[in-house]
Amino acid sequence: MAEFDKQAAARYGATSSRAEAGVIDEGLRAYMLRVYNYMATGLVVTGVVAFAMVTLAYSSPAFAQAVYGSALRWVIILAPLAMVFYLSARVNSMSVSGAQTAFWIFAALMGASLSSIFLVYTGESIARVFFITAASFGALSLYGYTTQRDLSGWGSFLFMGLIGVILAIIVNLFLGSPALMFAISVIGVLVFAGLTAYDTQQIKEMYYVGDDSTVAGRKAIMGALRLYLDFINMFIMLLHLFGARE
Repeated sequence: MAEFDKQAAARYGATSSRAEAGVIDEGLRAYMLRVYNYMATGLVVTGVVAFAMVTLAYSSPAFAQAVYGSALRWVIILAPLAMVFYLSARVNSMSVSGAQTAFWIFAALMGASLSSIFLVYTGESIARVFFITAASFGALSLYGYTTQRDLSGWGSFLFMGLIGVILAIIVNLFLGSPALMFAISVIGVLVFAGLTAYDTQQIKEMYYVGDDSTVAGRKAIMGALRLYLDFINMFIMLLHLFGARE
């Protein structure tokens, strides 16, 4: 009888573990899908705003001069960065709907900031580089999600690479060196490729089955922000390398 009880307990424990794992897997899939949906919607918002801005610029020289030829362009360029800092600092005290709104505003500001690429590069090359970026991002994010390898060791190396890229871009604003810009773009692609896989794994590990809807929603939005930034920056670096200028 005692042996029977042990066997029953073992079977029950195994069944409970499998059931719990199934709940976690289902919840994790829903959580990651939410992250990717936020990110994809953000990219759509960015694309729509960028296209609307450049269309208006082509139809109105006064608008083009105000947005791209005056000091206002620096406000447009720096506004997304300010919004990232704001969202990162305040997300834990915001409601999910408030965090969503902040993310959409950020995506729209990024669209305004990126709209000038349509004045520099041909539409065909922008579309080509976008699809190259999407395919690369998808493969790298899938690797980060499925790999059993711990990528946490990449963090410090990638962060140093990111800081180096940012500093080099600032320096090149004054130098205007095409060779330095080429080197920055190559290194930048490698850094943001690594960050895509790293961030995906980190976002996956942030999931906790016991989170309430508010905490889970905030995590999903911040995860979407991280992946969105990886995608946009990889796209910009690839556009510098492979974009055809007007």
